[in-house]
Amino acid sequence: MEHPKKERTFVMVKPDGVQRGLVGEVIKRYERTGLKLMGLKLCVADEKKLWEHYGKDDVWFLKKGTKIMEDKKLNNLPVTKEAIEYGKDIIGQLVKFMTSGPVIQMVWEGNQAAAVVVKITGTTEPASSDVGTIRGDLTIDSYNIAAVDDRAVRNLVHCSESADEAKREIAIWFTEAEMTQYRLVGEQILYDVNLDGILE
Repeated sequence: MEHPKKERTFVMVKPDGVQRGLVGEVIKRYERTGLKLMGLKLCVADEKKLWEHYGKDDVWFLKKGTKIMEDKKLNNLPVTKEAIEYGKDIIGQLVKFMTSGPVIQMVWEGNQAAAVVVKITGTTEPASSDVGTIRGDLTIDSYNIAAVDDRAVRNLVHCSESADEAKREIAIWFTEAEMTQYRLVGEQILYDVNLDGILE
């Protein structure tokens, strides 16, 4: 069994985060928790890989599409298709958005890496994310305006929701050879059982 300190998670700074010069701020927020950066890339994301990355089932499409329909009705906009189709459009909009410019892809490692990153990143909708989170502090987009404008929510960062999801997403974007194995000095204070060697 792998030690909990070896858990990994996947993060992608989206085109809006790159364009707004927030890459350093995003990295700083994860790094200062004690998580270790294992892999880092700047690229324009591949469209085919994005469809694989965002692979969702009909239950997800229906749930998200229903929310879009509610927002449209709230704003007196016409509803022209079934909820599931609106849900599928989300992925299409995301792929269009995610290929509009460069992204930063990262792998982070550490105890409860996925949960820590989710907490720091904030909820999917920036308008309802807590103060102190990346999305809550650094952007003001919302589901409502995205629905009105018929586009993807611009929420700066994608992060894996769980360790299992992270394994699947990391395998899409990184090979093991693209990640660097190294030791951070700070890992001793985080993980060493006896803190041997601190006192002289």
